[in-house]
Amino acid sequence: MADDTTPSLPDAPSPPPAFSRGRLPQAVSTEEKESYRLSALQNLHSFDPFADASKGDDLLPAGTEDYIHIRIQQRNGRKTLTTVQGIADDYDKKKLVKAFKKKFACNGTVIEHSEYGEVIQLQGDQRKNICQFLVEIGLAKNNQLKVHGF
Repeated sequence: MADDTTPSLPDAPSPPPAFSRGRLPQAVSTEEKESYRLSALQNLHSFDPFADASKGDDLLPAGTEDYIHIRIQQRNGRKTLTTVQGIADDYDKKKLVKAFKKKFACNGTVIEHSEYGEVIQLQGDQRKNICQFLVEIGLAKNNQLKVHGF
């Protein structure tokens, strides 16, 4: 007793039309093809968020568009202090001071200034040495350094 009223499996949905490498399916009218081409051309005027990513500054950390100020202060007699202000917070200033002290044979410290934040303070006139060192290690470019003093 075979009953011909057995439920049959539902038909599988038809697969979506196959696109071959950006081409429109053949069932699309020529008007739709033309509007697709025009919309692709109109996209040329869109904003590119990565347009200025290739300016060459990608090796420098964020916040280096500001200046690094190197100042000298007279202490007493022939004694002077060199202060460095404006180094980005990405860098450990204590490690920088340690490198400065070794390289320049001077003493130094990091002080907290009320207006300028953390400032590196070194003994002696180290303005030229600091400029050369910061450019050598790639922390700043020459046009980002402002040297103040007599």
